[in-house]
Amino acid sequence: MPKWVLPVAAGGAAAAVVLYVAYKRMSKELTYTVLKLEDSTTTTAIIESFTSDPKFQALANAETADILKRDAEDDDKLAAGIKMAIAKGVLAANPPVEPLTKIDVLGKSADAVASMIIAKLGDAPQKGCVFILQGLSGTGKGTTVAKLQSTLPKAVAWSNGNVFRSLTLLAVTKCEQTGIAFGEAALTPALLGECMKYLHFGKFKNGDFDIKIEGLGLSLLVSEVANTTLKEPKVGKNIPTVAKMTQGEVISFAAGAAEQMRADGFNVLMEGRSQTLDYVRTPHRFELTLSEPNLIGMRRAAQRMMGEALKALKAEAEPTPARVRSALAAALAAMSC
Repeated sequence: MPKWVLPVAAGGAAAAVVLYVAYKRMSKELTYTVLKLEDSTTTTAIIESFTSDPKFQALANAETADILKRDAEDDDKLAAGIKMAIAKGVLAANPPVEPLTKIDVLGKSADAVASMIIAKLGDAPQKGCVFILQGLSGTGKGTTVAKLQSTLPKAVAWSNGNVFRSLTLLAVTKCEQTGIAFGEAALTPALLGECMKYLHFGKFKNGDFDIKIEGLGLSLLVSEVANTTLKEPKVGKNIPTVAKMTQGEVISFAAGAAEQMRADGFNVLMEGRSQTLDYVRTPHRFELTLSEPNLIGMRRAAQRMMGEALKALKAEAEPTPARVRSALAAALAAMSC
């Protein structure tokens, strides 16, 4: 476990006091209106209300440990994929990574973090830029990207999900047409290289950017088949295998697509892990950090409690603050069993 992670046993009173002081200035009364916001305001109010509860601290510690464990496992998988891509010559071993701006999100709202980033970007968004946001799970990357997307002009959030799905469809189709059993052994550099040639990014219809699948008898626009063809079982069940073997190919495709959109005046928001984002060239690189790591688990615990409380209160007209707290306490008790 990294040195900066609080031992589970040590994440109690001292950490709670630090968090209480940091969050006090941005807290709000835990009303039903606040609960229904389902955002950082809600989780902040829940954390402040339950910080001193031993059950909440125990749940938060367990959530922190679980998140960090899964992050470490994801890092290992990504590292293996990058190593494979380097061996195939798809990626360089040491990309020239630009300077990184780190932002400690402790005690800051999502709006405040987004404002700091926008100030650092200067006039770049007026011309179009590629923006990188990385960090551990639970630091608020997704929320921050959403805030930026709603604030910056011509902003789009890039996701590799449909690229992996498109590549999986092509790989499965190639195996079907050639009579090869689908699996890691079938995903040779030659086969994957051929499939990548059938993926194109650009403006194909109505002047909108899209991914086009053209080859092996397929002619599809991803925007039109994202919820149909790309969600078929033969695609879904085989994505993990393809993703494991094609990290480099997809990273290169994403970097090229982002640059095309930037050149067209778009602000492209790319969120994820440094192992992959290091291969996207841009001077606008940010990392969200958390000087109090146990807050990651507190946020996750608060989110879980929020979801259960909303379910319990949905049939009630206008629950009082006391009723909201009792519903959250009941959710916490159930999770602590």
